[in-house]
Formats: sequence, structure tokens, C-alpha cells
Amino acid sequence: MTFLHDLPIADLIANYGYLFIFLIITLESAGVPCPGETALISAAVYAGSTGKLDIAGVIAAAAGAAILGDNLGYWAGRRWGMPLLLRYGHLIALDHGRLKLGQYLFRRHGGKIVFFGRFTAMLRAYAALLAGVNRLDARRFFVFNALGGIVWAASMGLGSYYFGRSIETIAGPVGLTLLGLVILGGIALWLFVRRHEARLVSKAELAIPGPLV
Repeated sequence: MTFLHDLPIADLIANYGYLFIFLIITLESAGVPCPGETALISAAVYAGSTGKLDIAGVIAAAAGAAILGDNLGYWAGRRWGMPLLLRYGHLIALDHGRLKLGQYLFRRHGGKIVFFGRFTAMLRAYAALLAGVNRLDARRFFVFNALGGIVWAASMGLGSYYFGRSIETIAGPVGLTLLGLVILGGIALWLFVRRHEARLVSKAELAIPGPLV
């Protein structure tokens, strides 16, 4: 597949192998806009076409990077996100009650967001950060994060290894579909919250008593 040599990312994969895969996916997962999925697909195709990389190593590097990067994003959000929102949230209509409501909703649905966010371009870089800001339980986050990272790396890696870059024709629409569902779900949730905000805030207060810290 000679087209790989026309891509700068392929040159980086050829020169730095697993290290480049690990670094670029770690950065993307931590919240830095990077072509993590493109790197994984390119590396898997490179492994299948040249044999110079082992597909098991590619998947392991991608899964490990996804898990590590998401944990960095999660703990950054948990450490600095809420203090900033408590101080400046009122400027964007996020008062104490609404911040607590966000934590309450993330407790109920955060695992799904973390897992499925791994498969959508927009959420892949920010789902972990949002989980940290909204104080999703660390053990629950780790489980869904690890599952998402492993399933994503294995499915995209093996698909690209066996089917080449044609996997992108599948991954793109699937990712867009998931993103569309996330957006529609977000709009529906926003409308529901707007309609039942007082009741939900009361539930959040019962579930998370006391001030947010």
C-alpha cells in the first residue's frame, strides 16, 4: 500500500513505531486535539502491509495510551475543573444547584458517556475531562474507561489490520451516528432538565448533601 508513504503520519509510525502510537493517543485522550484514531488505523494498516509492526503491539499501545490519557484528563478535571466552576460558573449560568445537578446526572449516566465517548471524535478527547469535573466515581470511571479503550483499540486495530483503510468508511459513519445520538440525547436531556429542574435539583441535593468542594 504505497499511499502510506505519502502520509506524514505514516513516516512517524515507520520511524517511531509503538512510541508514536502511544504518545499521540495519550495526548488526544487527555484532551489535546490530535489524530489518535487516524494514528491507530494507519499503524494497523502499516502492520498488515509491511509486517514491521506487530498488530498485538499496536493494539496494546493504543489501549494503554487511551486508558492513561483518559485518566490524565479525568484527574485534571477532578482537580481543577470544579474549583474553577465554583468560582466562575455563575458567569455561564452554572450556579451551585446546577453544578450539583450535573454531578447527580453524571453519577447515573457517566459510565455510558465514558464508554461510548471513546468511539466518537468529539467526545473522545473530552469525555474523561467531563467525568472528572462531575466527580464520577473513580473506580467506576476506571472500569468503563478501560473497557472503552480496550474495545476501541481492538476493534479499530483488527479491522484496519484485516481490511485496510476501508475500515474508515465504516468507522466514520458509525462515529457520526453515535455523535448524532449523543447530540440528540443531550438535547432531550436538556429539555427534560429544563422542565423538571426544580425536582431534579431536589433529588441531587438529597443524593449529594452539603456544599460542593
